[in-house]
Amino acid sequence: MTFTPHGKHLIAGKWVDGDGTFSSQPASGTPHNFAVGRIADVEAAAAAAEDAFWSFGYSTRKERAALLNAIADEIEARGTAITEIGMQESGLPEARLNGERGRTTGQLRLFASHILKGDYLDHRHDEALPDRQPLPRSDLQLIQRPVGPVAVFGASNFPLAFSTAGGDTAAALAAGCPVVVKGHSAHPGTSEIVAEAICAAVKTCGTHPGVFSLIQGGNREVGAALVQHPLIKAVGFTGSLGGGRALFDLCAARPEPIPFFGELGSVNPMFIFAAALENRGEAIAQGWAGSLTMGAGQFCTNPGVAVMLAGDAADAFVKTTGDALSQVGPQTMLTDGIADAYRSGQRRVAQASGVREVLTTRCDLRNATPYLYATTARAWLDNEELAEEVFGPLGVIVTAETVEEMLAVAQSLQGQLTCTVHVDAEDAAAAAGFMPVLERKAGRILANGFPTGVEVSDAMVHGGPYPASTNFGATSVGTLSIRRFLRPVCYQDMPDSLLPEDL
Repeated sequence: MTFTPHGKHLIAGKWVDGDGTFSSQPASGTPHNFAVGRIADVEAAAAAAEDAFWSFGYSTRKERAALLNAIADEIEARGTAITEIGMQESGLPEARLNGERGRTTGQLRLFASHILKGDYLDHRHDEALPDRQPLPRSDLQLIQRPVGPVAVFGASNFPLAFSTAGGDTAAALAAGCPVVVKGHSAHPGTSEIVAEAICAAVKTCGTHPGVFSLIQGGNREVGAALVQHPLIKAVGFTGSLGGGRALFDLCAARPEPIPFFGELGSVNPMFIFAAALENRGEAIAQGWAGSLTMGAGQFCTNPGVAVMLAGDAADAFVKTTGDALSQVGPQTMLTDGIADAYRSGQRRVAQASGVREVLTTRCDLRNATPYLYATTARAWLDNEELAEEVFGPLGVIVTAETVEEMLAVAQSLQGQLTCTVHVDAEDAAAAAGFMPVLERKAGRILANGFPTGVEVSDAMVHGGPYPASTNFGATSVGTLSIRRFLRPVCYQDMPDSLLPEDL
């Protein structure tokens, strides 16, 4: 099945042209033209979403679960065509996109199952105590209720799992919130075919068509208008620190400020302790090289920094990592802009004081090749720019003279999505002193692994203190992500006839 995009927006069940077009920039294949988003499209989509909320926001959990499962069915029915256009636009390999599609449908089905259980509603009931002295107590019941229409921004690095029908959209729909998606201009055709799947599921389930709209990219003003629209009540975003912070500030500056759930980036440091380095340094180095270059390093959990004690074992680690990375050839990056940013980040690291090159390569156009640098803990602490994310397969090894210096590196970190410790039994006492620090720095802490795999499950946390994300109490992956688009409501002495069905 071959899919040829028609290039229109989807606004409340109708495909809509724009006043102008932009051309996609695929890694391979034929470019296609797509309608440029307009302020008028934002107005129409937000109004339709608000209209849909009066029914969808008060639908049953069974009805919303049916919609989520129907979306998954429709995506799977278009699987071959989705993979084909996704490969053309992003340059990602077939196996990666097939896996990402499975993750997308899997999280839709997981959320459907989760809301049917009802635990996420956090129902609390304080029964009335009419005879309590000195004052009686009313009957109080608490439940989580949907906030209203949600804006979702598609991510460049995950055209399926973090975009049109990705985690933010799935979580908002599960909560009972209509969604307006601002598609990413890196993969507009992929966004369109997934929107077709959602539209078909909405029709099958008889859901209000305003429950989902897709506005294609091509105009940054549309993103600003979307987060500032008074009918939008929350925003989900995965992207750059600069773009995310600008949108976050707009949300905060509204007459009615709204929550902005932005996942903005992380260097995901690894701390390799002495015994683990001595006993397993070669294996850890090999594993790190594989994790660092997976998907051309275009994962928000890419482990870009390794911290360890200086010495012969560290020297061997540096050599093994460099040798492993030197075997990795050029990989296609998602967009020309991301490739340019990678080269800019590489130059920034290379020019920093106290940094030496271990592996330097040459990358041009839309290609990425690995780079490896080494520095000391003292130089790291003196160069704040070394702690800034380089989105791509670039690694920095930081060697410390003492465990206390390693701890100082940990304490200097900004908020992270992940931190990793590589420890053997002999390292337990030293590593224990790091745990309180790492808990304050990251949303997920790993032992003896690599963070590039993010399980979609009940216990997963994909978030962290700023700038990893803009809301340290939330996650953008896993069933807890649904709670971002809910708020608690208390019902006092309410007759059963007026209570929500879930009570």
